[in-house]
Amino acid sequence: MGLADKIKGNQKLKQVALRLMMPRNQARPRLWVRWLINPFKHKKGKHVCIRRRTRMDVMPWNMFAIGNDSTIEDFATINNGVGEVVIGERTRIGLGNTIIGPVKIGNDIMFAQNITVSGLNHGYEDISTPISLQPTSTAPISIEDEVWIGANSVIVAGVTVGKHSVVAAGSVVTRDVPPYSIVAGNPAKLLKQYNPETKKWEKVTK
Repeated sequence: MGLADKIKGNQKLKQVALRLMMPRNQARPRLWVRWLINPFKHKKGKHVCIRRRTRMDVMPWNMFAIGNDSTIEDFATINNGVGEVVIGERTRIGLGNTIIGPVKIGNDIMFAQNITVSGLNHGYEDISTPISLQPTSTAPISIEDEVWIGANSVIVAGVTVGKHSVVAAGSVVTRDVPPYSIVAGNPAKLLKQYNPETKKWEKVTK
């Protein structure tokens, strides 16, 4: 059994290790973790731009990776504390976005402004315990290649957004989006799909 497994298997050791790596009740890593561990643990492609005002709450125990020619704009927050965050190539994470793992984001994707993508949920069922102290759960989110997500949208845990789809501004996506589709609303509903036979985007009729 390696050192990491021993720490994970012992609650006291785990708490000590967490305190060494991040301040009490905080999600962001200490400076020494950002400088001495993360650069060797995480993967960063060529010509990547992560703006100075991006908040990188990335820890070494989960993967963070970003592919070639991708950008994370100012005031975005990236958090891999409860699950990996993997961003593909030629993808732009827009101003003010919040990405909380586990999330896999593909290639050639456009995120507009103030989008939230979170694979994390908080328990609430026990009314005798504050929600902040109840167990959390995760479900991976997958954003496939060539997707465009409009401003102020929310993608919830466990959702897959299919290839070359569009999520209209202000949408709350609570279920999977098929490839080559347009969805909008709260909760988001299917509006159009690409028909390969007619080669047109057609309205979905129910």
